[in-house]
Amino acid sequence: MITPVILCGGSGTRLWPLSRKSYPKQFAPIIGDQSLFQTSALRLQGEAYKSPIVVTADQFRFTVTQQLQEIGIDPGAVLIEPTGRDTGPAILAAALHLATTDPEGLMLIAPSDHVIPDNIAFDEAVTAATLAAQNGQMVTFGIQPDQVETGYGYLALDTVPTGAIEPVALKGFVEKPDASHAAQMLADGRYLWNAGIFLFSVKTILAAYQATSPDMYAAVQAAVAGAQSDLGFLRLAPDPWATAPAISIDYAVMEKADNLSVVPFASSWSDLGDWAAVWRETNKDGLALSGAATAIDCTNTLLRSEVGTQEIVGIGLDDIIAVAMPDAVLVTHKDRAQDVKKAVAILKEKSAPQATCFPKDHRPWGWFESLATGDRFQVKRIVVKAGGALSLQSHHHRAEHWIVVQGTAKVTVGEDTQLLCENQSIYIPLGAIHRLENPGKLPMVLIEVQTGGYLGEDDIIRYEDIYARD
Repeated sequence: MITPVILCGGSGTRLWPLSRKSYPKQFAPIIGDQSLFQTSALRLQGEAYKSPIVVTADQFRFTVTQQLQEIGIDPGAVLIEPTGRDTGPAILAAALHLATTDPEGLMLIAPSDHVIPDNIAFDEAVTAATLAAQNGQMVTFGIQPDQVETGYGYLALDTVPTGAIEPVALKGFVEKPDASHAAQMLADGRYLWNAGIFLFSVKTILAAYQATSPDMYAAVQAAVAGAQSDLGFLRLAPDPWATAPAISIDYAVMEKADNLSVVPFASSWSDLGDWAAVWRETNKDGLALSGAATAIDCTNTLLRSEVGTQEIVGIGLDDIIAVAMPDAVLVTHKDRAQDVKKAVAILKEKSAPQATCFPKDHRPWGWFESLATGDRFQVKRIVVKAGGALSLQSHHHRAEHWIVVQGTAKVTVGEDTQLLCENQSIYIPLGAIHRLENPGKLPMVLIEVQTGGYLGEDDIIRYEDIYARD
Protein backbone atom coordinates (compact mmCIF):
# COMPACT_ATOMS: atom_id res chain seq x y z
CA MET A 1 0.00 0.00 0.00
CA ILE A 2 1.05 3.55 -0.75
CA THR A 3 0.92 6.48 1.67
CA PRO A 4 -0.18 9.67 -0.09
CA VAL A 5 1.52 12.88 1.01
CA ILE A 6 -0.61 15.90 0.14
CA LEU A 7 1.17 19.25 0.05
CA CYS A 8 -1.10 22.23 0.63
CA GLY A 9 0.80 25.23 1.88
CA GLY A 10 0.94 27.39 -1.27
CA SER A 11 -0.73 30.75 -1.88
CA GLY A 12 -1.67 30.60 -5.59
CA THR A 13 -1.53 34.33 -6.34
CA ARG A 14 -2.11 33.85 -10.09
CA LEU A 15 -5.74 32.96 -9.33
CA TRP A 16 -6.31 36.22 -7.47
CA PRO A 17 -8.83 37.53 -6.43
CA LEU A 18 -10.37 34.11 -5.68
CA SER A 19 -7.09 32.77 -4.31
CA ARG A 20 -5.30 34.82 -1.64
CA LYS A 21 -2.67 34.25 0.99
CA SER A 22 -5.27 33.93 3.76
CA TYR A 23 -7.35 31.40 1.77
CA PRO A 24 -5.49 29.98 -1.26
CA LYS A 25 -6.90 28.24 -4.32
CA GLN A 26 -6.59 24.66 -3.06
CA PHE A 27 -9.41 25.25 -0.57
CA ALA A 28 -11.79 26.90 -3.05
CA PRO A 29 -14.40 25.11 -5.22
CA ILE A 30 -12.96 26.38 -8.49
CA ILE A 31 -14.33 23.47 -10.54
CA GLY A 32 -17.44 21.78 -9.19
CA ASP A 33 -18.76 21.82 -5.63
CA GLN A 34 -15.66 20.41 -3.93
CA SER A 35 -12.40 22.19 -3.34
CA LEU A 36 -9.26 21.23 -5.25
CA PHE A 37 -7.83 19.87 -2.00
CA GLN A 38 -10.89 17.67 -1.48
CA THR A 39 -10.82 16.27 -5.02
CA SER A 40 -7.09 15.57 -4.63
CA ALA A 41 -7.70 13.71 -1.38
CA LEU A 42 -10.56 11.69 -2.89
CA ARG A 43 -8.34 10.75 -5.85
CA LEU A 44 -5.93 9.13 -3.40
CA GLN A 45 -8.48 6.81 -1.79
CA GLY A 46 -8.97 3.11 -2.38
CA GLU A 47 -7.41 -0.27 -1.70
CA ALA A 48 -3.97 0.82 -2.93
CA TYR A 49 -3.68 3.76 -0.50
CA LYS A 50 -3.27 4.25 3.21
CA SER A 51 -4.59 7.30 5.07
CA PRO A 52 -2.92 10.45 3.72
CA ILE A 53 -0.29 12.56 5.38
CA VAL A 54 -0.99 16.27 4.93
CA VAL A 55 1.71 18.94 5.15
CA THR A 56 0.32 22.43 5.59
CA ALA A 57 0.74 25.77 7.33
CA ASP A 58 -0.52 26.63 10.81
CA GLN A 59 -3.24 28.97 9.54
CA PHE A 60 -4.78 26.22 7.38
CA ARG A 61 -4.72 23.35 9.88
CA PHE A 62 -8.40 23.50 10.80
CA THR A 63 -9.43 24.11 7.18
CA VAL A 64 -7.60 20.91 6.21
CA THR A 65 -9.28 18.75 8.83
CA GLN A 66 -12.71 20.30 8.28
CA GLN A 67 -12.60 19.78 4.50
CA LEU A 68 -11.41 16.19 4.93
CA GLN A 69 -14.17 15.55 7.46
CA GLU A 70 -16.75 16.85 4.95
CA ILE A 71 -15.74 14.11 2.48
CA GLY A 72 -15.32 11.35 5.06
CA ILE A 73 -11.51 11.09 5.12
CA ASP A 74 -9.50 10.72 8.31
CA PRO A 75 -5.88 11.82 7.74
CA GLY A 76 -3.04 9.69 8.99
CA ALA A 77 -1.18 12.78 10.21
CA VAL A 78 -1.25 16.53 9.65
CA LEU A 79 2.23 18.06 9.83
CA ILE A 80 2.37 21.79 10.55
CA GLU A 81 5.23 23.74 8.98
CA PRO A 82 6.36 26.63 11.22
CA THR A 83 7.18 28.58 8.03
CA GLY A 84 6.97 27.76 4.35
CA ARG A 85 10.28 26.30 3.10
CA ASP A 86 9.15 25.00 -0.33
CA THR A 87 8.70 21.31 -1.23
CA GLY A 88 12.21 20.10 -0.33
CA PRO A 89 11.91 20.28 3.47
CA ALA A 90 8.16 19.51 3.41
CA ILE A 91 8.60 16.18 1.62
CA LEU A 92 11.59 15.28 3.76
CA ALA A 93 9.58 15.92 6.94
CA ALA A 94 6.84 13.59 5.71
CA ALA A 95 9.40 10.90 4.83
CA LEU A 96 11.08 11.12 8.23
CA HIS A 97 7.71 10.93 9.98
CA LEU A 98 6.69 7.93 7.89
CA ALA A 99 10.02 6.21 8.53
CA THR A 100 9.03 5.72 12.17
CA THR A 101 6.10 3.47 11.20
CA ASP A 102 6.68 2.26 7.63
CA PRO A 103 10.36 2.59 6.63
CA GLU A 104 9.98 0.12 3.74
CA GLY A 105 6.77 1.69 2.45
CA LEU A 106 6.07 3.76 -0.65
CA MET A 107 5.00 7.39 -0.56
CA LEU A 108 3.21 9.29 -3.32
CA ILE A 109 3.81 13.05 -3.31
CA ALA A 110 0.80 14.97 -4.62
CA PRO A 111 0.11 18.72 -4.74
CA SER A 112 -3.32 19.67 -3.46
CA ASP A 113 -4.40 21.92 -6.33
CA HIS A 114 -4.20 19.75 -9.46
CA VAL A 115 -7.12 18.78 -11.70
CA ILE A 116 -7.00 15.19 -12.97
CA PRO A 117 -10.48 14.22 -14.20
CA ASP A 118 -9.66 10.60 -15.06
CA ASN A 119 -8.96 8.88 -11.74
CA ILE A 120 -8.75 5.46 -13.41
CA ALA A 121 -5.97 6.62 -15.74
CA PHE A 122 -4.15 8.19 -12.78
CA ASP A 123 -4.37 4.93 -10.79
CA GLU A 124 -3.01 3.04 -13.81
CA ALA A 125 -0.03 5.40 -13.96
CA VAL A 126 0.66 4.97 -10.23
CA THR A 127 0.39 1.19 -10.56
CA ALA A 128 2.83 1.25 -13.48
CA ALA A 129 5.31 3.19 -11.33
CA THR A 130 5.04 0.98 -8.27
CA LEU A 131 7.51 -1.78 -9.19
CA ALA A 132 10.17 0.73 -10.23
CA ALA A 133 9.74 2.57 -6.94
CA GLN A 134 9.99 -0.68 -4.98
CA ASN A 135 13.25 -1.39 -6.83
CA GLY A 136 14.84 1.88 -5.73
CA GLN A 137 13.82 4.23 -8.53
CA MET A 138 12.48 7.71 -7.82
CA VAL A 139 9.58 8.04 -10.23
CA THR A 140 8.12 11.31 -11.43
CA PHE A 141 5.07 11.74 -13.62
CA GLY A 142 5.23 13.67 -16.88
CA ILE A 143 2.24 15.11 -18.69
CA GLN A 144 2.02 14.81 -22.47
CA PRO A 145 1.94 18.45 -23.69
CA ASP A 146 -0.92 19.51 -25.94
CA GLN A 147 -0.04 23.20 -26.34
CA VAL A 148 2.80 25.69 -26.07
CA GLU A 149 3.14 26.33 -22.34
CA THR A 150 5.63 28.65 -20.61
CA GLY A 151 4.26 28.23 -17.10
CA TYR A 152 5.57 24.69 -16.49
CA GLY A 153 8.95 23.07 -16.12
CA TYR A 154 9.66 20.17 -18.49
CA LEU A 155 11.10 16.65 -18.31
CA ALA A 156 13.46 15.62 -21.11
CA LEU A 157 13.37 12.03 -22.43
CA ASP A 158 15.78 10.14 -24.68
CA THR A 159 13.03 9.00 -27.02
CA VAL A 160 9.49 9.97 -27.96
CA PRO A 161 6.98 8.18 -25.66
CA THR A 162 5.30 5.19 -27.30
CA GLY A 163 1.99 5.70 -25.52
CA ALA A 164 2.59 2.79 -23.15
CA ILE A 165 1.95 3.49 -19.46
CA GLU A 166 5.32 2.42 -18.11
CA PRO A 167 8.40 4.00 -16.55
CA VAL A 168 11.07 5.28 -18.94
CA ALA A 169 14.48 6.81 -18.30
CA LEU A 170 14.55 10.51 -17.46
CA LYS A 171 17.27 12.41 -19.28
CA GLY A 172 16.97 15.69 -17.39
CA PHE A 173 14.96 18.68 -16.22
CA VAL A 174 14.26 21.85 -18.19
CA GLU A 175 13.39 25.17 -16.57
CA LYS A 176 10.24 27.08 -17.55
CA PRO A 177 10.98 28.07 -21.17
CA ASP A 178 10.13 31.10 -23.27
CA ALA A 179 7.44 30.68 -25.93
CA SER A 180 9.90 29.89 -28.74
CA HIS A 181 11.66 27.15 -26.77
CA ALA A 182 8.33 25.74 -25.57
CA ALA A 183 7.13 25.49 -29.18
CA GLN A 184 10.32 23.63 -30.14
CA MET A 185 9.89 21.13 -27.33
CA LEU A 186 6.24 20.56 -28.21
CA ALA A 187 7.19 19.81 -31.82
CA ASP A 188 10.12 17.59 -30.75
CA GLY A 189 7.88 15.18 -28.81
CA ARG A 190 10.53 14.10 -26.30
CA TYR A 191 9.49 16.57 -23.60
CA LEU A 192 6.79 16.26 -20.95
CA TRP A 193 5.41 18.78 -18.48
CA ASN A 194 6.75 18.26 -14.97
CA ALA A 195 3.65 17.53 -12.87
CA GLY A 196 5.44 17.70 -9.52
CA ILE A 197 4.03 14.28 -8.56
CA PHE A 198 6.51 11.67 -7.29
CA LEU A 199 6.52 8.05 -6.13
CA PHE A 200 9.40 6.50 -4.21
CA SER A 201 10.10 4.38 -1.18
CA VAL A 202 10.77 6.02 2.16
CA LYS A 203 14.26 4.55 2.41
CA THR A 204 15.18 5.59 -1.15
CA ILE A 205 14.19 9.25 -0.73
CA LEU A 206 15.85 9.49 2.69
CA ALA A 207 19.08 8.12 1.23
CA ALA A 208 18.83 10.64 -1.60
CA TYR A 209 18.41 13.56 0.81
CA GLN A 210 21.35 12.36 2.90
CA ALA A 211 23.55 12.17 -0.20
CA THR A 212 22.54 15.44 -1.87
CA SER A 213 21.36 17.71 0.99
CA PRO A 214 22.96 16.64 4.28
CA ASP A 215 22.48 20.04 5.94
CA MET A 216 18.78 20.03 5.13
CA TYR A 217 18.51 16.44 6.33
CA ALA A 218 20.00 17.33 9.71
CA ALA A 219 17.78 20.38 10.15
CA VAL A 220 14.53 18.66 9.20
CA GLN A 221 15.42 15.53 11.18
CA ALA A 222 15.78 17.71 14.26
CA ALA A 223 12.48 19.47 13.50
CA VAL A 224 10.66 16.14 13.24
CA ALA A 225 12.35 14.74 16.33
CA GLY A 226 11.32 17.84 18.30
CA ALA A 227 7.77 17.95 16.94
CA GLN A 228 4.96 18.53 19.43
CA SER A 229 1.43 17.10 19.27
CA ASP A 230 -1.27 19.80 19.44
CA LEU A 231 -4.98 18.90 19.21
CA GLY A 232 -4.13 16.02 16.90
CA PHE A 233 -1.74 18.04 14.72
CA LEU A 234 2.03 17.51 14.71
CA ARG A 235 3.87 20.81 14.96
CA LEU A 236 7.42 20.61 13.62
CA ALA A 237 9.99 22.23 15.92
CA PRO A 238 10.45 25.83 14.70
CA ASP A 239 14.10 26.48 15.58
CA PRO A 240 15.74 23.66 13.58
CA TRP A 241 13.12 24.08 10.83
CA ALA A 242 14.20 27.69 10.34
CA THR A 243 17.73 26.54 9.47
CA ALA A 244 16.54 24.33 6.59
CA PRO A 245 16.99 25.94 3.16
CA ALA A 246 13.87 27.03 1.27
CA ILE A 247 14.24 24.93 -1.86
CA SER A 248 12.16 22.64 -4.06
CA ILE A 249 12.73 18.89 -4.14
CA ASP A 250 13.66 19.23 -7.84
CA TYR A 251 16.65 21.47 -7.07
CA ALA A 252 17.58 19.81 -3.77
CA VAL A 253 17.41 16.15 -4.83
CA MET A 254 15.96 15.22 -8.18
CA GLU A 255 18.34 17.12 -10.46
CA LYS A 256 21.30 15.52 -8.65
CA ALA A 257 20.03 11.92 -8.65
CA ASP A 258 20.86 9.13 -11.11
CA ASN A 259 18.03 6.72 -10.21
CA LEU A 260 15.18 8.62 -11.87
CA SER A 261 12.34 7.34 -14.01
CA VAL A 262 9.27 9.02 -15.45
CA VAL A 263 5.84 7.64 -16.26
CA PRO A 264 4.27 9.53 -19.19
CA PHE A 265 0.66 10.50 -18.51
CA ALA A 266 -1.41 11.31 -21.59
CA SER A 267 -4.75 11.92 -19.88
CA SER A 268 -6.10 15.37 -18.97
CA TRP A 269 -4.21 17.27 -16.27
CA SER A 270 -3.90 20.86 -15.08
CA ASP A 271 -2.39 22.60 -12.09
CA LEU A 272 -4.79 25.52 -12.64
CA GLY A 273 -1.79 27.82 -12.60
CA ASP A 274 -3.74 30.82 -13.91
CA TRP A 275 -7.20 31.89 -15.06
CA ALA A 276 -6.44 30.87 -18.64
CA ALA A 277 -6.01 27.30 -17.36
CA VAL A 278 -9.36 27.54 -15.56
CA TRP A 279 -10.94 28.69 -18.82
CA ARG A 280 -9.43 25.71 -20.67
CA GLU A 281 -10.78 23.26 -18.10
CA THR A 282 -14.28 24.71 -17.81
CA ASN A 283 -15.26 26.36 -21.10
CA LYS A 284 -18.13 25.13 -23.25
CA ASP A 285 -18.02 26.37 -26.84
CA GLY A 286 -15.43 28.92 -25.76
CA LEU A 287 -17.31 30.38 -22.79
CA ALA A 288 -16.63 29.64 -19.12
CA LEU A 289 -19.43 31.11 -17.01
CA SER A 290 -19.71 30.70 -13.26
CA GLY A 291 -22.17 32.15 -10.77
CA ALA A 292 -24.34 35.09 -11.76
CA ALA A 293 -22.65 35.59 -15.14
CA THR A 294 -24.16 36.60 -18.49
CA ALA A 295 -22.30 36.70 -21.82
CA ILE A 296 -23.63 38.53 -24.88
CA ASP A 297 -21.76 38.06 -28.17
CA CYS A 298 -18.62 36.94 -26.30
CA THR A 299 -16.00 34.41 -27.45
CA ASN A 300 -13.15 32.61 -25.66
CA THR A 301 -14.04 34.40 -22.45
CA LEU A 302 -14.32 33.57 -18.74
CA LEU A 303 -16.87 35.43 -16.61
CA ARG A 304 -17.14 34.50 -12.94
CA SER A 305 -19.14 36.04 -10.10
CA GLU A 306 -18.45 34.90 -6.55
CA VAL A 307 -21.39 36.90 -5.14
CA GLY A 308 -24.88 35.55 -5.71
CA THR A 309 -26.45 39.00 -5.77
CA GLN A 310 -23.80 40.52 -8.04
CA GLU A 311 -24.38 39.97 -11.75
CA ILE A 312 -21.40 40.18 -14.08
CA VAL A 313 -22.26 40.91 -17.73
CA GLY A 314 -19.88 40.77 -20.68
CA ILE A 315 -20.78 42.25 -24.08
CA GLY A 316 -18.73 41.67 -27.22
CA LEU A 317 -15.69 40.32 -25.38
CA ASP A 318 -13.00 38.13 -26.92
CA ASP A 319 -10.17 36.42 -25.00
CA ILE A 320 -11.12 38.23 -21.77
CA ILE A 321 -11.14 37.02 -18.17
CA ALA A 322 -13.32 38.83 -15.62
CA VAL A 323 -13.69 37.66 -12.01
CA ALA A 324 -15.89 39.55 -9.55
CA MET A 325 -15.50 39.24 -5.78
CA PRO A 326 -17.22 41.30 -3.06
CA ASP A 327 -14.13 43.45 -2.57
CA ALA A 328 -12.19 43.20 -5.86
CA VAL A 329 -12.69 42.71 -9.59
CA LEU A 330 -10.13 41.32 -12.05
CA VAL A 331 -10.29 42.06 -15.78
CA THR A 332 -7.46 40.84 -18.01
CA HIS A 333 -6.75 39.63 -21.50
CA LYS A 334 -6.40 35.86 -21.48
CA ASP A 335 -2.85 36.11 -22.84
CA ARG A 336 -1.84 38.14 -19.76
CA ALA A 337 -3.24 35.70 -17.18
CA GLN A 338 0.24 34.85 -15.89
CA ASP A 339 0.72 38.52 -14.98
CA VAL A 340 -1.98 38.51 -12.29
CA LYS A 341 0.77 37.86 -9.74
CA LYS A 342 2.25 41.24 -10.75
CA ALA A 343 -1.02 42.90 -9.83
CA VAL A 344 -0.92 41.22 -6.41
CA ALA A 345 2.60 42.54 -5.86
CA ILE A 346 1.47 46.08 -6.71
CA LEU A 347 -1.50 45.81 -4.36
CA LYS A 348 0.85 44.68 -1.59
CA GLU A 349 3.01 47.75 -2.20
CA LYS A 350 -0.13 49.88 -1.83
CA SER A 351 -0.95 48.04 1.43
CA ALA A 352 -4.32 47.07 -0.04
CA PRO A 353 -5.89 44.36 2.15
CA GLN A 354 -7.36 42.73 -0.97
CA ALA A 355 -3.85 41.60 -1.92
CA THR A 356 -3.75 38.93 0.76
CA CYS A 357 -6.97 38.90 2.80
CA PHE A 358 -10.00 36.91 1.67
CA PRO A 359 -13.42 38.57 2.13
CA LYS A 360 -14.55 35.63 4.25
CA ASP A 361 -12.30 35.17 7.25
CA HIS A 362 -12.25 31.42 7.93
CA ARG A 363 -11.78 30.30 11.53
CA PRO A 364 -11.84 26.84 13.16
CA TRP A 365 -15.37 27.53 14.44
CA GLY A 366 -16.74 28.79 11.07
CA TRP A 367 -16.31 32.10 9.26
CA PHE A 368 -17.28 35.77 9.19
CA GLU A 369 -17.42 38.57 6.65
CA SER A 370 -17.75 42.33 6.89
CA LEU A 371 -21.01 43.67 5.42
CA ALA A 372 -20.56 47.38 6.09
CA THR A 373 -17.99 49.64 7.70
CA GLY A 374 -17.92 53.29 8.65
CA ASP A 375 -16.57 55.74 11.18
CA ARG A 376 -16.68 53.91 14.54
CA PHE A 377 -18.89 51.02 13.38
CA GLN A 378 -18.73 47.71 11.51
CA VAL A 379 -21.45 45.19 10.59
CA LYS A 380 -20.50 41.51 10.21
CA ARG A 381 -22.19 38.24 9.32
CA ILE A 382 -20.90 35.46 11.58
CA VAL A 383 -21.51 31.77 10.79
CA VAL A 384 -20.69 29.25 13.53
CA LYS A 385 -20.65 25.57 12.54
CA ALA A 386 -22.47 22.95 14.60
CA GLY A 387 -20.60 22.46 17.87
CA GLY A 388 -18.29 25.41 17.17
CA ALA A 389 -17.34 27.95 19.83
CA LEU A 390 -15.53 31.25 19.74
CA SER A 391 -12.95 31.85 22.43
CA LEU A 392 -13.82 33.33 25.82
CA GLN A 393 -12.67 36.89 25.15
CA SER A 394 -12.97 40.60 25.73
CA HIS A 395 -12.18 43.80 23.82
CA HIS A 396 -10.51 47.05 24.89
CA HIS A 397 -11.98 49.30 22.22
CA ARG A 398 -15.36 48.03 21.05
CA ALA A 399 -18.81 46.99 22.18
CA GLU A 400 -20.92 44.50 20.22
CA HIS A 401 -24.59 43.84 19.54
CA TRP A 402 -25.53 40.34 18.34
CA ILE A 403 -28.77 39.47 16.50
CA VAL A 404 -29.42 35.79 15.79
CA VAL A 405 -30.94 35.26 12.33
CA GLN A 406 -30.61 31.48 12.00
CA GLY A 407 -30.24 28.67 14.52
CA THR A 408 -29.62 28.90 18.24
CA ALA A 409 -26.75 30.68 19.98
CA LYS A 410 -25.39 29.95 23.42
CA VAL A 411 -24.06 33.26 24.73
CA THR A 412 -21.97 33.90 27.83
CA VAL A 413 -21.54 37.47 29.11
CA GLY A 414 -19.72 37.70 32.43
CA GLU A 415 -21.32 35.15 34.78
CA ASP A 416 -24.55 34.90 32.77
CA THR A 417 -25.17 32.24 30.07
CA GLN A 418 -28.33 32.09 27.97
CA LEU A 419 -29.74 30.64 24.74
CA LEU A 420 -30.84 32.99 21.97
CA CYS A 421 -33.11 31.90 19.13
CA GLU A 422 -33.87 33.56 15.80
CA ASN A 423 -34.79 37.28 16.06
CA GLN A 424 -33.40 37.53 19.60
CA SER A 425 -30.45 39.79 20.40
CA ILE A 426 -27.98 40.69 23.14
CA TYR A 427 -25.63 43.58 23.90
CA ILE A 428 -21.95 42.96 24.81
CA PRO A 429 -20.57 46.01 26.66
CA LEU A 430 -17.02 47.20 26.05
CA GLY A 431 -14.62 45.20 28.23
CA ALA A 432 -17.13 42.44 29.08
CA ILE A 433 -15.82 38.87 29.04
CA HIS A 434 -17.98 36.89 26.63
CA ARG A 435 -18.25 33.79 24.46
CA LEU A 436 -20.43 32.64 21.54
CA GLU A 437 -21.24 28.95 20.91
CA ASN A 438 -23.46 26.91 18.62
CA PRO A 439 -25.02 24.06 20.60
CA GLY A 440 -27.18 22.93 17.68
CA LYS A 441 -26.68 20.47 14.82
CA LEU A 442 -26.99 23.07 12.04
CA PRO A 443 -24.94 26.21 11.32
CA MET A 444 -25.88 29.26 13.39
CA VAL A 445 -25.89 32.71 11.76
CA LEU A 446 -25.92 36.07 13.48
CA ILE A 447 -25.40 39.70 12.58
CA GLU A 448 -22.85 41.53 14.70
CA VAL A 449 -22.80 45.32 15.00
CA GLN A 450 -19.53 46.64 16.41
CA THR A 451 -19.11 50.19 17.73
CA GLY A 452 -15.98 51.80 19.07
CA GLY A 453 -12.81 53.72 18.35
CA TYR A 454 -10.87 50.70 17.00
CA LEU A 455 -12.39 47.68 15.30
CA GLY A 456 -9.35 45.63 14.26
CA GLU A 457 -9.23 41.86 14.69
CA ASP A 458 -6.20 42.17 16.98
CA ASP A 459 -8.36 43.78 19.69
CA ILE A 460 -9.05 40.40 21.26
CA ILE A 461 -7.94 39.19 24.68
CA ARG A 462 -8.43 35.40 24.86
CA TYR A 463 -8.95 33.68 28.22
CA GLU A 464 -9.99 30.20 27.03
CA ASP A 465 -10.06 28.61 23.61
CA ILE A 466 -11.00 25.05 22.65
CA TYR A 467 -8.77 25.36 19.56
CA ALA A 468 -5.66 26.26 21.61
CA ARG A 469 -5.03 29.54 19.80
CA ASP A 470 -2.92 32.26 21.40
